Amino acid sequence: MPNLAKIFHGLHRQTEILILPNAWDAGSAKLIEDAGAKAIATSSAGVAWALGYPDGDALPPRMLADLTARIAGVIRIPLSVDFEGAYTTNPSKVGENLKPIIDAGAVGINIEDAEGTPELLAKKIEKARKAAESVGINLFINARTDVYLQEIGSPESRVGETIDRAARYRDAGADGIFVPGLCEPAAIKAVVSEIKLPVNVMAYPGLPSTKELAKLGVHRLSSGTGIPQMIWNRVAELAKGFLATGDSKLIFENSMAYSKLQKLFTR
Repeated sequence: MPNLAKIFHGLHRQTEILILPNAWDAGSAKLIEDAGAKAIATSSAGVAWALGYPDGDALPPRMLADLTARIAGVIRIPLSVDFEGAYTTNPSKVGENLKPIIDAGAVGINIEDAEGTPELLAKKIEKARKAAESVGINLFINARTDVYLQEIGSPESRVGETIDRAARYRDAGADGIFVPGLCEPAAIKAVVSEIKLPVNVMAYPGLPSTKELAKLGVHRLSSGTGIPQMIWNRVAELAKGFLATGDSKLIFENSMAYSKLQKLFTR
């Protein structure tokens, strides 16, 4: 068996950006792998919506562990799971929530500050690192800060605030820093130059091209909720059209072949 954790860490040390179209279930993960992805990362919102929950630490961790096992069971590449805010405000419960997800096959996680304080996330990262070490996994912990996504502080203060939080998370045991909403080239360059860890950005209106991001020193680019949002919108359009007309043509235009899907999932 390949050491998927080692492979995943290595993907963050290459000169080319690690591009991750985020998956939300076993089927989307398999399709993304088949498209040529080097690793699979889940979208917390996409996963929550697919399982009937809102985004934002509302999903029961046991359901995420089950989904992790289902995804790991159909792919052969590293899997990183969006662990949101660890589904708890109590750092002592982080390991309890995380271990089943690692056991299910995750070799990386995202963990975020979101509505919590930097101090709280740092404590959660420490507990996550200890939990992973206790089961012998060199888990890639990608610490997400929402300074830009939630527009915390003044625009002029956000670079400094991001750098300060990243240093705290690095010291707590994070392997990478995820800054969704960070788009402006000068700000990206300033953050990358100060954070001594791989920096992850998210697809966002106004984000520079992949080539430009590579020049700025970005190591990882995630699609976030973009793909599932497109999918849900298309489902709604097709359902409304079919309900209104009953036209079979609407259902089969530009559809993926049944035989291709069957082949992907034949074990």
